[in-house]
Amino acid sequence: MTTTAEKWMTESVITVSPESPLLDVLRLFVEEGIHGAPVVEDDGRPVGVVTTSDLLRAEEDERDTASISADYLRDYMEFSAPDWKGDMTDLQDRLAQRTVADIMTRGAVTVPLDAPTADVARCLRENRIHRVWVEHNGRICGVISTFDLLPAIEQGT
Repeated sequence: MTTTAEKWMTESVITVSPESPLLDVLRLFVEEGIHGAPVVEDDGRPVGVVTTSDLLRAEEDERDTASISADYLRDYMEFSAPDWKGDMTDLQDRLAQRTVADIMTRGAVTVPLDAPTADVARCLRENRIHRVWVEHNGRICGVISTFDLLPAIEQGT
C-alpha cells in the first residue's frame, strides 16, 4: 500500500500574514523553534513563504544600510551620534517597520493531502527546499520537512 503526505505531515502549522512585522516573525521563530512559515491571506490562502534565511538577509540589508548612514554622518559631523553599528535598538526598530510582504518568497510549494510519499520527496528535491506545505481545499493543513520523511526511508515505504 502506498503511503501519502497525510501520514508524514505535522498538522499544526504556524502561519504568518503578509502584514506581520519582521521583528514579530523573528521572535515567533525563536519561541516556536521553527525555521519557516507559510504566508497566508485572511482567508487562509497561501501566498508565499518566509524563512530564517529571508530574515537573515533582511537583517543584513538593514545593518548594511545603518552602517553606511553612520559612516556618512561621521564624515560630515564632528562627534556625531548615535553609533549605528552598535545600536541594536535601532536595528530592532528598523526590522519592526518592515513586513513579511517585503521579504517573503512569493508563491508556496504545496502538495495535496493524498500525494504519494515518493511525490512529496521528489517535490522537495526538485525545488531544493527543506519543507513542503500540505494543502487541502486551497488551505494549508500540514507541513512535511525532509526530517519527517526519514522514517519513510527507514521503513522502505
